[in-house]
Amino acid sequence: MTTSLMNPSLKSLPQSFRESGYTLFEIMLVLGIISVLVGAAIYSLSGNIDVAKEQRVTSDIQAISMQLRTYEMLNFRKPTTEQGLAALVQPPSADPKPIHWKKLMESLPIDPWGNPYVYRNPGKYKPDGYDLYSLGPQGKEGEGNIGR
Repeated sequence: MTTSLMNPSLKSLPQSFRESGYTLFEIMLVLGIISVLVGAAIYSLSGNIDVAKEQRVTSDIQAISMQLRTYEMLNFRKPTTEQGLAALVQPPSADPKPIHWKKLMESLPIDPWGNPYVYRNPGKYKPDGYDLYSLGPQGKEGEGNIGR
């Protein structure tokens, strides 16, 4: 066996095989195009994040409301403002003590902006019921509240 068969020189390889592969410029160009497309996609979806957060607040409020109704069925009243939503997670220490307390939630959800949900019974906005809402992105009482 000759060494030329084991180590063919580049001249003996076909033209297409010698020129295969991508240059650094071509790779960088493709990466640049991908970066621009990803940036455009993120920019166009940024408005959807706010909508998703508001939908999550609506879903959380519905879930908490269902547990408040269950609490009321067991104890013949909803938790007071002083007892708060914590009454769904641990037995309230404030009066009136619940008759048949049960743990109805593992933990209290917080809104997408990191604030606890506001609960009042009797309500400020619904004097004949209760208020349950998120303070919204501002984190304070006012027009930006969601779910009153």
